[in-house]
Amino acid sequence: MKLLSVNVSLPKEVPYMDKTTTTGIFKEPVSGRVMLRTLSLDGDGQADLKNHGGIDKAAYAYSIENYDYWECELGRTDFTFGQFGENFTVEGMLDDAIYVGDQFRVGGALVEVTQPRVPCFKLGIKMGLPQFPKMFLTSGRPGFYLRVLEEGEVGSGDVMNRVKTDPERMTVQDLCRLLYFDQKNLEAAKKALRIQALSPGWRGSFEERLTKAGIPIEYGEEPREGEKCCGP
Repeated sequence: MKLLSVNVSLPKEVPYMDKTTTTGIFKEPVSGRVMLRTLSLDGDGQADLKNHGGIDKAAYAYSIENYDYWECELGRTDFTFGQFGENFTVEGMLDDAIYVGDQFRVGGALVEVTQPRVPCFKLGIKMGLPQFPKMFLTSGRPGFYLRVLEEGEVGSGDVMNRVKTDPERMTVQDLCRLLYFDQKNLEAAKKALRIQALSPGWRGSFEERLTKAGIPIEYGEEPREGEKCCGP
């Protein structure tokens, strides 16, 4: 597993329908090494701080193997690193092989997988396809967010060394499918809540699902500290 490119962008205004919107999704590769901090990479920023960024979404990773899938699916060959708004373009880290809660040593940093990505309309702007966020979600290839456990410098070519595998072994793809397409699977929702690293937003969604079903909520360990929110 390898970090192929580090991509950053500060928010900027772009045309959207008959208006403009501000977004940081137009990531571009950077040369040299970059400091990965608790809230973001140096030189990176988010326009919508309610839904993007923060401790549980300090960086977003997407696999180069998914580039191949989308090139075939969309019939395109114009993709460049950062195409899907990711901070880390990675290799060998497919959504069906990375578990939420896994920890990785990359360069001088230690990071932890917290949740799948939830695409919004700004991904459609980036791709030039308004319908793309729905395609992206249903593909089972959402990529994943990272929490920074230890700050440090990172750069292209760094090995992504998995130093911990979450004991529940629920993949990024599993969690995405469970939240959006398998809402009656309450046993899996209970299992998801045993993932200590799961972000507060996703945790709140599964808690609400079980509460509505009258099922007591049990945790294998205490969840990570953080404000509970109403959804992903």
